[in-house]
Amino acid sequence: MLPSDQDSTEGADAVGSRAAEAHRVTALVFDGMKLLDLAGPFEVFAEAAKFGARYELEVRSSDGAAVRASTGMRVPVDGAVDSATDVGTALVVGGDVLPVSPMSPELKAAAATLSRRAARTASVCTGAFVLAAAGLLDGRRATTHWQHARLLAAAFPQVTVEPDAIFVEDGTIFTSAGVSAGIDLALALVERDHGAETARSVAQSLVVFLQRPGGQSQFSPSLVLPRPRTPVLRQVTDAVVADPADDHSVNALAARAHVSPRHLSRIFRQELGSSPGKYVESVRVDAAIRLLHAGQSVTACAQQVGIGSPETLRRVFLARVGVSPRAYQQRFCTTRHDSTVLDDADAPDR
Repeated sequence: MLPSDQDSTEGADAVGSRAAEAHRVTALVFDGMKLLDLAGPFEVFAEAAKFGARYELEVRSSDGAAVRASTGMRVPVDGAVDSATDVGTALVVGGDVLPVSPMSPELKAAAATLSRRAARTASVCTGAFVLAAAGLLDGRRATTHWQHARLLAAAFPQVTVEPDAIFVEDGTIFTSAGVSAGIDLALALVERDHGAETARSVAQSLVVFLQRPGGQSQFSPSLVLPRPRTPVLRQVTDAVVADPADDHSVNALAARAHVSPRHLSRIFRQELGSSPGKYVESVRVDAAIRLLHAGQSVTACAQQVGIGSPETLRRVFLARVGVSPRAYQQRFCTTRHDSTVLDDADAPDR
């Protein structure tokens, strides 16, 4: 069942009623957890104290025992979830073990218990798998790390997964993308509790974005479509990937596959949920990303992948990745500020 407006209102009232007192954030941890999933959000809440916000931070496990993070570091806890009280935010961290290992009944039960006692519930990265396994995401929208979004959707079909979102709010449930997106989520929660100015001050102090440009697509390859099952379609997609700049119009692809353009479009939709044109565009953007990583200019990328002009590449890149090619290159291709390869023809991309 979809969450009602009343759910959201009651959750907001519960959070607001704690505004005058310290808001307790209780994190649920387990063996194999990602340390940054805990440390990132907690640093945001702790930093907010410098600007008048009041948060109490505590860490709990299902049985009250200390846990080991994925780094091997021992993480002490404040007790078991069963003894948690006055919880403002239940924060479920993620870990690489969650998507690939059976979920323990104890962890699912702990998440459900903590969520019932909290005004709102949030997850970081693959922590969404814990919420989903506990039934907390049924009928809701959610996100997780881009690498595991398709698996989350397949394992929990009652959840509407938004793979490109940095974080998703649905009623009193918040889910966020991979690892560092927990910082984005924590800043959003601070903004809801104490206003945009406080959140902005925290972001400036920590030297992070208050609102990160673009979605998860800027961190993942553009090719997020599954490999086709049908041999004829696999032949077509392999040809596109092998030479993105070639003529890949619907008619040309259909001729290569010895089927009609209408039939080709139909099997593309059936197997990949995409039109041939959109698939080709996604392959070309992926190829452009690799060229940008190699230091190619935006003009050269556009020509080599078959998109044509820098302006067309910019438009397609913005639509699919959420940032311009130049911004992507500056942000992800190097840690040096002076090594981006550009030329005068790239001016429209600025």
